Amino acid sequence: MGLMTEFAGCLEKSSAPSRRSTRTNTLSSMAILGWVSLLLDPRFAHPADRTGPPARQPSLSNAIELPDGQVPPIDAVGNYIIGPTHRRSPEMVSTPNMPKGSIREFTMLSTESKIYTGIIREPNTFGTPDKENPAKLIVTTSHPAPYSRRVTVYVPAGDISNTELPFIVGADGPDKVLFSALDHLIATKKVPAMVAISISNGGGDAQGSQRGLEYDTMSGLYAEFVETEVLPRVEKECRVKLTKDPDGRATMGCSSGGSCAFIMAWYRPDLYHRVLTYSGTYVNQQWPWNADTPKGAWGFHDSIIAESPRKPLRIWLEISDRDLLNPNSMRDDMHDWVVANERMAKVLAEKGYPYQFVFARNAFHCDPSVKLQTLPAALQWLWQGYHPK
Repeated sequence: MGLMTEFAGCLEKSSAPSRRSTRTNTLSSMAILGWVSLLLDPRFAHPADRTGPPARQPSLSNAIELPDGQVPPIDAVGNYIIGPTHRRSPEMVSTPNMPKGSIREFTMLSTESKIYTGIIREPNTFGTPDKENPAKLIVTTSHPAPYSRRVTVYVPAGDISNTELPFIVGADGPDKVLFSALDHLIATKKVPAMVAISISNGGGDAQGSQRGLEYDTMSGLYAEFVETEVLPRVEKECRVKLTKDPDGRATMGCSSGGSCAFIMAWYRPDLYHRVLTYSGTYVNQQWPWNADTPKGAWGFHDSIIAESPRKPLRIWLEISDRDLLNPNSMRDDMHDWVVANERMAKVLAEKGYPYQFVFARNAFHCDPSVKLQTLPAALQWLWQGYHPK
């Protein structure tokens, strides 16, 4: 089995719902571990015969195409094209005697949550588009079910006692690549010493699932869950103090985890100012359907950002040329990940947001090699201008 097939299999396992909560989370954990091992596999640095969705050409006329192997400057804004090869950043390679942060974990149960009590969509089911509104998906096979989730926390090396630390919240954890990047960047003082909090999802994927409910809902509910139920546990279990300053708080993720990162900051800019997304699901995937945001996250670049006052956000986003294209039955013209992310870049530019957009050639959805190439520079860009209060 090829590496890309293995990676796709990991994603398929993580998104497949199950009748038993324990089995769902076991598969999810196996998928995450498999994904992490593939992310760190050096063979990803030299992909050979890549096949998949059709490769699209970048459509933003003002995008700067960089020489192959380069990544955008850490102090520039705007649109950039990278690839077609994606070699691991030197800052993703551990060096001797480099201080390393510690990794700590704990488990959260659905029975402990006042916000997410747990749902699941039955195996091998999806939903049916509403005949009168193709943008609305009817799911009849979702029902309550318990879950458990891991929270994996990176604590930087050094003396952090009595220090309020900045932090980054990541979806679909644990994120070993993020932790490795922070080891090098913190040791070399390229980013501030920070905590990284990787929160596993509650299981399943897309409409009717716990993961979909958490990540695709257009509201501040998931940010509230993190703020009131996750962060207090992090401080208690890991004996750290987390900053209350929204300028010292960041979110990140890929796919629906990426759109979730943006949703958290958009609806709660009092909590988060910095956002980093790979292959963000800025498409119509919200469920249950909401008349106030009828296009789901597609609405961000369709009207919401343009019609809203500018918020104090700094945004880094990436899309791949072979990213997802209409992977379900809705056919509502709001399920093209490449178009969605390019439209995000366009509206962010028009509204004057500090942003950096990366279009990766010869790459796939949440491409591991692209992340290994770009994450160190993306993190440095993301934390530009941060000054602890």
